[in-house]
Amino acid sequence: MIYSITMRPIIQKAVFLVILAGSMVFWSAGPLGATDPGKGPAIYAVPVQGMVEPGMAAFIKRSLEQIPDQADTVIVFKLDTFGGRVDSAMEIVDTLSGISKAKTVSFVEKRAISAGALIALAGHVLVMKENTLIGDCAPMFQTSEGQKEAGEKTQTVLRAQFRALAKKNNYPQILAQAMVSKDMAVYEVLLDDRTRFMDDTQWNDLTPEEQKRARKKTIVAKGELLTMDDTEAGTLGFSRASVPNLEQALKFLGYEDYHLIVMEESWSESLVRMLQPLLPVLMIVGIGALYTEIKAPGFGLPGIIGIICLGLVFFNQYLVGLADYTELLLLVTGGLLLGMEVFVLPGFGVAGVLGLMVIGAGLVLAFQDFVIPSPDLPWQSGIMVKNLGLVLGSFAGALGAALVAVRFLLPRIAVLVKGPYLSATLK
Repeated sequence: MIYSITMRPIIQKAVFLVILAGSMVFWSAGPLGATDPGKGPAIYAVPVQGMVEPGMAAFIKRSLEQIPDQADTVIVFKLDTFGGRVDSAMEIVDTLSGISKAKTVSFVEKRAISAGALIALAGHVLVMKENTLIGDCAPMFQTSEGQKEAGEKTQTVLRAQFRALAKKNNYPQILAQAMVSKDMAVYEVLLDDRTRFMDDTQWNDLTPEEQKRARKKTIVAKGELLTMDDTEAGTLGFSRASVPNLEQALKFLGYEDYHLIVMEESWSESLVRMLQPLLPVLMIVGIGALYTEIKAPGFGLPGIIGIICLGLVFFNQYLVGLADYTELLLLVTGGLLLGMEVFVLPGFGVAGVLGLMVIGAGLVLAFQDFVIPSPDLPWQSGIMVKNLGLVLGSFAGALGAALVAVRFLLPRIAVLVKGPYLSATLK
């Protein structure tokens, strides 16, 4: 069946959209931030809000690249997050750990839960707003039966990361680990006029005489995760103070004469975070449109829609640092193979199948910052399985949508669009 469709206006609009999407790469860095007029040295505030995901990691990295790493620089991380991806949290922690001279302050504005707690402990100083929360960093993964807690292999890596940050910034190491694993109990032990936090192993290592002299109080029961409000965090040695707002937090730390510079997301970073939950839909539409284009002769609206959707997926991942030239090469190669299928080898054969496979491989790699999962980072295997499922699910959904479009939608569009048509049938 042949469809007669006038495409020039649509092509012009599509080219404009492709150029607009491409410009995201070159305009990803926004202004330094909004300045609160004042005297004295500058204090930089970096918002850490919402889901911890690659877009947040990219924003924090870009912000810190613009802030001078000097001895008199103070950087405040304003936290309000329920957590998110472990790999993104680790990337943010690595970025914060790269600050060598500036002083970093973690200010919990509402909550720092799960991955947010990990980011909070990466700061040199922790201050919490009144009635806020921190803790509960049990690693979870999604299964067909719902969310389940990750195994010991993942937990031990996270415990080591919490322990390292606690040791570096003078937080209680045992309590920091208790945010990750339910299988450890933590006690506050008063022995010989000295108060210490111990787990079961350390308590059992005491002699019977020492245990008799000691006063033991359970802080975290076995089967529970450590989650603290601002008062508890201060009592247990995490938070320096509970304050009503950021101004009072800075005053408590000794900063009264300063001007505050709040780092802001650029328009492209905001677009990236907005598109992040829509990427599966864009992939389904993009792949389905390309398949529809293969089944219909010529090059028209479905092909343009497919290019735009997959282009947005790639540029989104490029801006958050997950996609690079390798993924672009795979997508271009897959596109060329599909082009051969459309223009040179009509139908749907080897070139079309290879093209979709290469595009699928490029999309999987565009959602992760590794090729093969590292045994030292056990959550990477889960991320790769999730990405494979996401891409394969998108292909399956796209195939179904494309078959419906080819069978029902395109014939209706062909009737509505202006001719020319034959005035007589072959009969």
